[in-house]
Amino acid sequence: MSGLGFLGGGMMAEAILRGLLNKAIVKPTDVYVSEPYPPRQEVMRSLGVHVVDGADVIRLASTVFVAVKPDVVAALLGSLGAALKSAPSTLLVSIAAGVTLATLRASVPDAVRVVRVMPNTPCLVGATAAAFALEGASPTLDDDAALVTTLFSAVGLAVRVPEAQLDAVTGLSGSGPAYVYTFIEALADGGVLNGLPRSTARQLAAQLVFGTAKMVLDSPDVHPAELRNRVESPGGTTIAGSAALEAGGMRAAVISAVSAATRRSQEMAAPRKE
Repeated sequence: MSGLGFLGGGMMAEAILRGLLNKAIVKPTDVYVSEPYPPRQEVMRSLGVHVVDGADVIRLASTVFVAVKPDVVAALLGSLGAALKSAPSTLLVSIAAGVTLATLRASVPDAVRVVRVMPNTPCLVGATAAAFALEGASPTLDDDAALVTTLFSAVGLAVRVPEAQLDAVTGLSGSGPAYVYTFIEALADGGVLNGLPRSTARQLAAQLVFGTAKMVLDSPDVHPAELRNRVESPGGTTIAGSAALEAGGMRAAVISAVSAATRRSQEMAAPRKE
């Protein structure tokens, strides 16, 4: 990888970039970012990377993240058509939610390869849950898959899926951090309601979510329900709390949240009606 580029320097681009820099996957002097908003330019410069225009990103970087809002992706790539024609070996890695591989393909020259990725913000702390999809006809398909896996595995988990599954990925892991933050907030509020100082309650809530998630990841052959059952002693405190969650509809609410976000991702990908 001779250079890494970002078209867009927003929060998600920053999260990915900080993760890669923290893991020394890339040097800041080999990173080129195009970002029109001056305050975000300053954030990028503070990381030691080059802030340049979009054409220079294409010229200087062999792998380029497309990290702008979904509704401007096609126009942006169209405006960079001449630069992309001059750099046919470019690999474009789009993190724009709902922008399909077909839309990306229609916006760039045939020789440019495209990948669609759905990451999430925990990449900032090296704990992303990302999924990606590639076009099926590229002769460099395996190499591209290996590169994307390397980039995102350095900042968490990266799995390859068929593109048809990426909307569900968006609803689950892409939007999921917000659901977990809400859960942590609610846990902490419960602790405060029952007498804990807020700082203590928040620290305990965050740590228990972290530790519980690690137990699930470290026990791939054990269903989460079995792990839960191991905590629920007969007639004990945990089963009483679990019953309250069921009565409150927590399981259904979480499933509905994932489904709602999945539908929204599908809507964003659908062609607009004039």
